[in-house]
Amino acid sequence: MSERPNIVLIVGEDIGRIAGCYGDDYVGTRNLDRLAARGCRYDEAYSTYPVCAPSRSTMVTGQYPMKIGTHQMRSTLLHPPRLFTHELRDAGYHVSWPTKLDFNFEPTSGWRDDNLPWVDRLRAGAMPGRPWFAYVNLAITHESSMWPDAGEYADREGLEHWDTGKPRPPRVTDPADVPVPSYLPDTPVVRGDIARHADNIAELDRQVGQVLDALDASGQAGNTVVVFLADHGRGLPREKRWPYSAGIHMPLLVSWPGVIEPGSVSDRLVSWVDLAPTFCSIAGAPIPADYDGAAFLGAAEAAPREHVFAGRDRMDESFDRVRVVRDRRYHYVRNFFPRIPYCQRNLYMENMPTMQELRRLNAAGELHGTAAIFMPPRKPAEELYDVRADPECVHDLAGGPQYAGVRVRMAAELDRFLAEIDDLGAYPERDLVAKGLVADRIEEFRARLAPLPPEYQRGYPLAIFEPADLLS
Repeated sequence: MSERPNIVLIVGEDIGRIAGCYGDDYVGTRNLDRLAARGCRYDEAYSTYPVCAPSRSTMVTGQYPMKIGTHQMRSTLLHPPRLFTHELRDAGYHVSWPTKLDFNFEPTSGWRDDNLPWVDRLRAGAMPGRPWFAYVNLAITHESSMWPDAGEYADREGLEHWDTGKPRPPRVTDPADVPVPSYLPDTPVVRGDIARHADNIAELDRQVGQVLDALDASGQAGNTVVVFLADHGRGLPREKRWPYSAGIHMPLLVSWPGVIEPGSVSDRLVSWVDLAPTFCSIAGAPIPADYDGAAFLGAAEAAPREHVFAGRDRMDESFDRVRVVRDRRYHYVRNFFPRIPYCQRNLYMENMPTMQELRRLNAAGELHGTAAIFMPPRKPAEELYDVRADPECVHDLAGGPQYAGVRVRMAAELDRFLAEIDDLGAYPERDLVAKGLVADRIEEFRARLAPLPPEYQRGYPLAIFEPADLLS
């Protein structure tokens, strides 16, 4: 197409790869399915981090969080790089970004034209007379929306929502009808959280429909690329915050009339680090040399990648360092601090009823099988999963002699990647503060922990900034 297309980016929070078009028949997602029918459903798309701010920093900078210093959840990068929207604006695009930022930094000036509700302007026929990029964040599926006091929490924290209609959707999904992953106990509490999340997805889907309807009514749908994705997995244990499949394997739906075949499916490996260069490629903007990703659409489309990479670092007050490499079949995990348990305490995470249920059952000795794999006091230094046979990543093959070659190959690929980017997770956070890379938030987190009961000190959260003594 000769005319440069408009671009719409829709991001759903904490939804995981859950939608009817991905085979989840217990959720109602007719509008996401409608978008998939208009374009391409990507089956191998991955976030770089299983938590909000690091994941979003990747999307907007085209660089890995552990390379630029946005890898710790709740940190502040003092000298952030340009965003891809800077490149789009330089190429003549109008950028409207009215909702969530949360990049672990404050963007430098000139990254957007406005923060106005662009969907209303689209309905009114008042969009700019030049190519435009528009963003919308849909927060109704956020982890906190599964909490019993979700409405009160949202009011107290001032959580943003876009056209949610009601504080929370009505309860519709029958907990008896939802699938429970094998790594969670199959109890009424867990089923209730999953059912609530399904209801929240239905509301998110309604909001996606409003965006698509407004675009159709505007007459601009024929020259607009629409991208839908999720930042990371559901706010459940071993999903959000953990870089297994459920934490990083995400939905990606892209429509581009006249370019992408409607109803197509792609098994191309895509990482969220590829989003920024792809938006530049679609817009005809130069792709900065410091981008780590490569375009998967547009004039600058690159060859498909062979691996995706991900990580986990400090989650609020709870320190850890985990790195992941994945190809089409194998998912390799390296735990740099095996003495830190999987399920260390985290103040925010403890609000989730499913998390409380896990702790209750574990204390009573009532967790069995794969539902118990998250609770040991230590974790292995390496993990390896065959995701074709084991998509939930519950059968660790790292110790199997027949998989030694795979383990060595994947470990070498991860070593190559970490050396290439000079992984900042290898440096104590105090060193990054001393170098002026990130703001000093050490005492802020120590103050959070000081009044807590002893059980919150187990799992080494107080070692968040002094991790050397945790090395085994």
